[in-house]
Amino acid sequence: MITPTEELAAFLRTRRERLDPSELGLPARRQARRTPGLRREEVAELAGVSVDYVVRLEQGRGLRPSVDVVAALSRALRLTPAERTYLFDLTRQRQDDAVEPATTAVPSLARLVADLSPLPAMLMNHRYDILAWNGEMAALLLDFGTLPPERRNAMWLCLRHPEIRDYYVDRERVVREGIGHLRAAWAAHPEDPALLGLIAECTAHDEEFARLWAERDVKATGRGSKVLRHPAAGVLAVDFEVLLPLQDTGQRVMIGRPADEASRAALRSCAGSPG
Repeated sequence: MITPTEELAAFLRTRRERLDPSELGLPARRQARRTPGLRREEVAELAGVSVDYVVRLEQGRGLRPSVDVVAALSRALRLTPAERTYLFDLTRQRQDDAVEPATTAVPSLARLVADLSPLPAMLMNHRYDILAWNGEMAALLLDFGTLPPERRNAMWLCLRHPEIRDYYVDRERVVREGIGHLRAAWAAHPEDPALLGLIAECTAHDEEFARLWAERDVKATGRGSKVLRHPAAGVLAVDFEVLLPLQDTGQRVMIGRPADEASRAALRSCAGSPG
């Protein structure tokens, strides 16, 4: 598994190479660019650091940038908010208090998930382990109780479970968003052995995951929509919202809602509710 220092080097290189110099108002260079994006000296100038410092960072030579330098690099590389948080996590400069990985459901949150019926809901941790769920979510996806605990993971199910692999109509987008979340989770918890094992397994056994993981996209998706092919109810669209409890920030509640009336009827059907 790549180390945070190696990932920092690769991440900075890929973010630099994706930028268009003309869009940043940089002067045209007479010498043709042999690689896409900004040159290291241009990043150094924009961030107010030395070129040698940028070179050493991109070579993974063990530097730990200060908070001010991380902020300057974020601005110079035009990072998104999720990418900026990722960079702060990689450099261990994030200002938030560290949160221990959650492995079991907080009882009050498990009761909340049950009380959210008839909306499908489940409780997960940072690595997509499914800690609690209600009957509607089990009917929508599958009965997680039939799986061994180590396989109750939304990312693993999407990639490896024979029934769930083809469940999502826009599969690549779902996988890409999931990987973006896992990358951010890994930067925040680089020593979590279960998370490292999940990433290693998916990289080794799923070509799609390995390809998308190598792109180093970071995205925190707190809401959106997914279109599903339910074996009994047919195609239905579900809007989802992810809520982060204030007191238990290592856990998150995902709530699904039907995106339209047809999907509402389909949800009722697959959950066995009367129309």
